[in-house]
Amino acid sequence: MMNQILFAGVIGLFLTLVGTPLLIKLLARKGYGQYIRDDGPREHHSKRGTPTMGGIAFILATLIAYFLSKVISGKPPTFSGVLVLALMAGMGLVGFLDDYIKIVKRRSLGLRAKAKMAGQLIVGIGFAVLALMFPDGRGNTPASTKLSFTTDFGWTIGPVLFVIWALFMILAMSNGVNLTDGLDGLATGASVMVFGAYTFIGVWQFQESCANAQTLTNPAACFEVRDPLDLAVVASALMGACFGFLWWNTSPAKIFMGDTGSLALGGALAGLAICSRTELLLALLGGLFVLITMSVVIQVGSFRLTRRRVFRMAPLQHHFELKGWSEVLVVVRFWIIQGMCVIVGLGLFYAGWAAGKQ
Repeated sequence: MMNQILFAGVIGLFLTLVGTPLLIKLLARKGYGQYIRDDGPREHHSKRGTPTMGGIAFILATLIAYFLSKVISGKPPTFSGVLVLALMAGMGLVGFLDDYIKIVKRRSLGLRAKAKMAGQLIVGIGFAVLALMFPDGRGNTPASTKLSFTTDFGWTIGPVLFVIWALFMILAMSNGVNLTDGLDGLATGASVMVFGAYTFIGVWQFQESCANAQTLTNPAACFEVRDPLDLAVVASALMGACFGFLWWNTSPAKIFMGDTGSLALGGALAGLAICSRTELLLALLGGLFVLITMSVVIQVGSFRLTRRRVFRMAPLQHHFELKGWSEVLVVVRFWIIQGMCVIVGLGLFYAGWAAGKQ
């Protein structure tokens, strides 16, 4: 059973390590390079023309790794796993259209804001509605209408509020990854850590699942999650694919993920959190994305209210660049922050399980 997690991760890693340079060549030949704003840090101007839309590499690698691991292990795909992958691919498609218009059509702002929002809403609502359908033998649907931290809280918010909540999570996470993706390797490396955490969470939920309550040492603390092992396979495929992509995306980057990658990763993170019943825990596991998003909210809010800026530039990583930190220093220190967030998040996840043992 567990070997499919290993297969998915290794195949994802191999595919992006080998496949990304081919994509770089293809994009460079077509002249699809990154557009760099003039008002950012001066060091970034040298990045003009670097191939973007690299998200295509890890989206395809993740999909192939997942389905190949199923073929090798002889296990059927589950609805939860396929749903999270569909959310990732759907968000990636919206991002791809945005990148395509930006680079190929030479319209610097990409998709019009309304069109981009409409695309994200269609994908997000589709995911949220389907996630409340198709119950398994125990009556569990991929998502539940209860809010969750390490497991579901007791009270339900109903299907309509759930769809709004799921949409908020998907949009917030995609936006968070998008804002974080301003420095070479920053968002990719941070995502690897969160997907690693979700691989662990999926395995733990599978081992302590209520479906095998009779064999557990403490059935009181079991997890009522549909297809936890398959969510771990998806997380492992994503972790492997992002890790391989990081080889080419780290400073000095040979390729950027573009909106194609950042929207897909945000969607995948939100999907994993919703289906594994760890919705509020995601704010901690993906702490770096939350921190960077909040820096933009604070900057814009402060400027509108007081006409004064809190940071030299938002998002937060550029503030430190303008203070004189090198790009690599900012990235590594932000990775350390993200690593700490994941450790604390997993600690709380374990503590939540241990507390239910009595």
